[in-house]
Amino acid sequence: MPKEVFDKDYSYLPQSSLLSFEEITRLAKIFVSQGVQKIRLTGGEPLLRKNIEVLIEMLAKLQTPDRKPLDITLTTNGSLLKRKAQSLVDAGLQRVTVSLDGLDDAVFKRMNDVDFPVSDVLDGIAAAQAAGLGVEAPIKVNMVVKRGVNDDQILPMARHFKGSGVVLRFIEYMDVGSTNGWDMTDVMPSKEVVARIHAEMPLAQLDPTVLGETAERWGYADSTGEIGVISSVTQAFCADCNRARLSTEGKLYLCLFATQGHDLRALLRGAQTDADISNAIANIWHGRTDNYSELRASGLAPKIINIKRVEMSYIGG
Repeated sequence: MPKEVFDKDYSYLPQSSLLSFEEITRLAKIFVSQGVQKIRLTGGEPLLRKNIEVLIEMLAKLQTPDRKPLDITLTTNGSLLKRKAQSLVDAGLQRVTVSLDGLDDAVFKRMNDVDFPVSDVLDGIAAAQAAGLGVEAPIKVNMVVKRGVNDDQILPMARHFKGSGVVLRFIEYMDVGSTNGWDMTDVMPSKEVVARIHAEMPLAQLDPTVLGETAERWGYADSTGEIGVISSVTQAFCADCNRARLSTEGKLYLCLFATQGHDLRALLRGAQTDADISNAIANIWHGRTDNYSELRASGLAPKIINIKRVEMSYIGG
């Protein structure tokens, strides 16, 4: 969130514009009836949402049509995780992903412009492990790689998390939104990341675990863990995408690079039944044509690069 845009004079949404926990849970229940099995809470920073544990507890009570529990997970910058880890687990959180773009404080700040040190994030990861996150499914750490800025952190990060039980994932720097000054020359292809790690710590490719998995998995040859690479710039996976994103004010986005969303809040606050909303969601989903990453990679649609798109801080990962 660039400070020159989101300064003290920026006008944020009033509380009444945001979906209530009850509205979020109602929508989640409808999505689950359509086949959704995993719900991820993102941000901005979700741990800044007051009483987030209450929402997690409400979502954790939902079940799939065959009466299986949902996979409830959360993505965080880790700054509040040490304080919140146990209460999140107690509320029903099953998995967590932590964003960390390097171990060096100066590099970390240059990437994220934050006011907390790397040690806070590492302490948060340790607290999450101590609270029981990572037992049923490993904690994941996401590192966005930007050439010339933090690519010197690839090996230190790999060394640090190797053998820790944490799965480190490297993400190609993406042109999400319109304010991050993205340039293709800043992108380090995942194959270069894998080659750099493999030269010191041999890797072998692993099979995907689920349909639509965004990360390509690589295991250490000495069986001390694995890494993942998410190559949404150089190896677009639009055709397999099975994700939808709901904004805090109730707009449904079908793509991380979307230019507009579909208003579900109006349906929630109108006279529509759950069946009405379910039909509306189904029609939106079946009418999707989003394939921005494929178009970017093909070079056939240069004009779309400069179209104003939804920002990561608004829609989450």
